[in-house]
Amino acid sequence: MKKFGIILATIMCLFSTTVVYASNPNVGNTIKSMDTTANTANTIGGIVEKQTQTDQLVKMKDNEKNTLEDYQEAYGSQSYGLTAYILHLVQIYSIPFCFIGIAVSGIYQYVLGIRKLDTRDKGFAIMISIVTIFIIAQILPLIFAIVVKGWRS
Repeated sequence: MKKFGIILATIMCLFSTTVVYASNPNVGNTIKSMDTTANTANTIGGIVEKQTQTDQLVKMKDNEKNTLEDYQEAYGSQSYGLTAYILHLVQIYSIPFCFIGIAVSGIYQYVLGIRKLDTRDKGFAIMISIVTIFIIAQILPLIFAIVVKGWRS
């Protein structure tokens, strides 16, 4: 039953995903004339909505590119800057994943592990490993910055 639920949730996630491409908002967006004013208004509204979404994606892309360039400038090398940028992203995104992992391992340890000791031990082991990964992901960018900036300069 658990396997069926996991498979069903995975299939639902796969079917609900959409692909969004970021591009220049001024290219390829033309307004076509329609016979009725309602269709024209809907078409113009759809194009304006697509343009604002595209503008937001382009701005996000430019902001991330500028952030990467700032890291490369701060570290004085393209490879060190890219590594620091990736470590910063890992540091940010590890927080929610680790909290979810701690919650799942807590369920294994305290809810499912009441009747089975092996499940309780499995939950405890998962919790220890998740907390260890969390600590490493939070401290690794600091260690990288100290090593690269401290000993290189």
